[in-house]
Amino acid sequence: MTPSAPIAREVLLVGGGHSHALVLRMWAMRPVPGVRLTLVSDVSHAPYSGMLPGHLAGFYSWDEIHIDLRRLCEFAGATFLHARATGLDLAAKRVLLDGRPAHGFDLVSLNTGSTPAAPGIEGAADHAVPAKPVPQFLAAWERIVTDSAGKEPRLVVIGGGAGGVELALSCQQRLQRRCHVTIIHRGAGVMTGHNDGVRKILTRLLAERGISVLSGKRVTAVRDGSVMTSDGTVVPADHVFRVTNAAPPGWIRESGLACDDAGFALVADTLCSTSHPFVFAAGDCATIATAPRPKSGVFAVRAARHLIENLRRALLDQPLQPWQPQKNFLSLIGTADHAAVASRAHLAWHSPRLWTLKDWIDRRFMRKFSDLPQQPMRLEKPAASPAAQPDGLADLQRRAAMRCLGCAAKVGPAILRDTMARLRAENPDAFSSGDASLLAGLDQPDDAAVFLTPAGQALVQTVDYMPALVSDPWLFGRIATLHCFSDLFAMGATPHSCLAAALLPFAAESVTAETLFQLLSGVLHELKSLNARLLGGHTAEGAVLGLALTCNGLADPARLLRKGLSVPPTEPLALILTKPLGTGALFAASMRLAVRGHWIDSALASMLMSNLPAAQILQAHGALACTDVTGFGLAGHLLEMLNASPPGCSVSLKLGALPAVPGAVDCLTAGHLSSLSPANSRAAAALDNAADFATHPHFPLLFDPQTSGGLLALVPASLAATCLRDLHTSGLDGASIIGELTHGDGLERRLQLVC
Repeated sequence: MTPSAPIAREVLLVGGGHSHALVLRMWAMRPVPGVRLTLVSDVSHAPYSGMLPGHLAGFYSWDEIHIDLRRLCEFAGATFLHARATGLDLAAKRVLLDGRPAHGFDLVSLNTGSTPAAPGIEGAADHAVPAKPVPQFLAAWERIVTDSAGKEPRLVVIGGGAGGVELALSCQQRLQRRCHVTIIHRGAGVMTGHNDGVRKILTRLLAERGISVLSGKRVTAVRDGSVMTSDGTVVPADHVFRVTNAAPPGWIRESGLACDDAGFALVADTLCSTSHPFVFAAGDCATIATAPRPKSGVFAVRAARHLIENLRRALLDQPLQPWQPQKNFLSLIGTADHAAVASRAHLAWHSPRLWTLKDWIDRRFMRKFSDLPQQPMRLEKPAASPAAQPDGLADLQRRAAMRCLGCAAKVGPAILRDTMARLRAENPDAFSSGDASLLAGLDQPDDAAVFLTPAGQALVQTVDYMPALVSDPWLFGRIATLHCFSDLFAMGATPHSCLAAALLPFAAESVTAETLFQLLSGVLHELKSLNARLLGGHTAEGAVLGLALTCNGLADPARLLRKGLSVPPTEPLALILTKPLGTGALFAASMRLAVRGHWIDSALASMLMSNLPAAQILQAHGALACTDVTGFGLAGHLLEMLNASPPGCSVSLKLGALPAVPGAVDCLTAGHLSSLSPANSRAAAALDNAADFATHPHFPLLFDPQTSGGLLALVPASLAATCLRDLHTSGLDGASIIGELTHGDGLERRLQLVC
C-alpha cells in the first residue's frame, strides 16, 4: 500500500492475539497519519480461544476458528512480519526475532499470550502436549486423532480448571467416546474459582460420561506411557495434555521490563509498561498492577479498545487514559454436546440455549475479521493541526513537497553510513571475502566494483527490478534476490556477485534506515546461501519500496544452457517444471482481500526456494535447454523456448499435469487475475487447440505471471524419471513433468495442449 503521508513513526505489534487482531481492524478504520503499523507473528492464522473447544469436539472447521492475520494486515494497511519474537533490546528499541535481524520501533505492544506452566513436572517437556501455544497443540491433536483410528487411547489431562474440563469433554466427543479420559487436578475438585453450582454440574457431567477425576493429586512426572503423582499413583497414558496455570514467555522478564512475580509484563491501568513508557502490553502476557485479573480471552478482547486509544495518544504525545477492567464476567463453558454452562458470581445454569448463545457470540466476533469490506472506510480525515499528528510529520510533509529529483533524490549519507555499519556488524562475512580476484567492492571507497574473471570462464550478467510484492522488506529482499539470480541459474552459471539499487519511500531518517537495513539484510541472507556477495549499489527515494539487482555469474562457455535447442533432438525430450504456478493470481487476490493467509504462506515458501539446486540437478541429467518462468507466464516462456529451437519441433503440453500452489486455481476460477495476465494471454493465439481447453480450470495458469518462479527445462525422456526423483529429494515437491518435445520432418513449430 502506498502511504498517504511520509512515515514519521513506527509501531510494532508483537503477537497476533485477540487484542492485536482487534487493534488492526480498528486501525484500518481510523489510522494515525504518518505512522507505519507492523504486526510480528509466528503464525499467519491466529486461533480464537472461544471456539477452540468446539473445534476439538468437531463442531467448527479449522478456518472457522482462525483469524487470517495476513488478510487483516492487508486490510489495515499494516506490514506483516512472519517471525517469532525472542526478546526486546530496550536500549536500541528493537524486537529480537528468530532467524532474521532485529526490527526497530518507536512504540511496541506485546500480545503474545501464555503457555501452561510445568513447575517440577519431570518429563513434561518431552511427553506432554501443552494446550498453548494453540497452533502447536492443534497440530499435535490432529496427529492424535489420526493415530487413534480403530483404537481406544488413554488420555490424561493435567489441570481441572475450565480449560482442562472443556478439553477433556471435547476430546472425548471428537473420538466418539471411544477413549479413556482422566483429569488430574491438584485442587479439592474441578473448576476451582467457580461457584459451587457450576462445580456440581460439571462434576456430575464428567461422571456421567465416564471421565475419571483424580483430585488433590500433584503430577510429578510424565513418562512415555504413564503419569506419576506425588502420592505414588501411576496413571496409564497414551497421550498427556497440560492445561495448568499460565506462564509468560521467558524473554519478557529477560528483556529488563518490569514484571510481576510470575514474569508477566507489569503494566499500569493505561496498559503502558510501568518501567518503559514506549512499551505496551495486553492479554495473557500482561498483568495490570492495580487490577490483576485471571488470564482470559475476555479481558484481551475488552482491552483492545483501550490499547489502541492509548497507542494513538502516545503517538500524539497526549495523556493516556486509564482502564479499569470489570471483576466479574459471564463465562459460557461448552460441554461438547451442543449445550453450555453459564457461570458468573452465583449463577450456575446448564442448557442447550446457552450453547446457542455462545455460538452466536463467537460467530459474531469472528465475522469482524471474515466480513471485511474490499476497501476500509477511512473515518479519520487528515489531521489539520500539528497537535493531532505525530511529532515530526508536519516537517516531513513540507520536505516531501519540496523534494528534489536527480542525484538529490539519493538517501542521505548519515543513513547510508549507519546502515552499512549495522550490516557489517551483523554480516561480517559479507564484506571481507579474502578473494584476490575482487579488486574493489564495498570494503573500498572506489566509485565502481572491479573483479577479475577467471581464465576460461565467461561472465554471465543480468539485471531485474521489481516493486515490493510483500510489505516485509527483509522478506522482499530475499525474494527479489532469488528472482533476479534465476536468469543466471537457467543458463547454468555459478553466482558470483551483484550490485543493488534500492528505491525507498520517503520517511523519517530512522524509518528509512530501518527499511534499508531490513531490505539489504534480506539480500545478504540469500547471497550467503548462494556464496555470492554484494559489491555496491545505489539508493533513491520514490513512491514505493523497490529493488533492482545487477547479478553476475561465471560459466564455462562450453556448458552454457540456452533457452532453445541448438540442434534437433535425436530422442523425445521431457518438459520439466521445477516449481508450481499461480503466484500472480494469489497476490492479485490478496490485494482484493480474497485470499487465505496459508495460501500466501505456501506461495512464499515456493518463492523462497532457490533455483540453483534445481539447475544443478537438471544439468546433471543432461538438460539441453532451460529458462526460468517469470513475468510472461508459462506459455510465454515456453513459446520463447520453442521459437528458439530448430524448425519441426513440437511440444505437447499436459494441461492437467501443471502444478499449482494451493489456492491458485480457486483464485483464477473466481476471476482474480494478475494485471499482466491479459497481455500474457495473447500467447494463446500460438496454441494449436486453445479453444478446446479454454474452460479447463488450469488454462489460466498458462498466462499467470510468476515471481521467483521455477525453471523450465528440456531433459532426455530416458533420464526424466530419475531427474524428477532427485528434484523431489532436494525439496522441490512441486516439480513435475508437464509435457514432451519431439522433432518431425516439417518446418512448423507447434505447441498443442493435451489432457
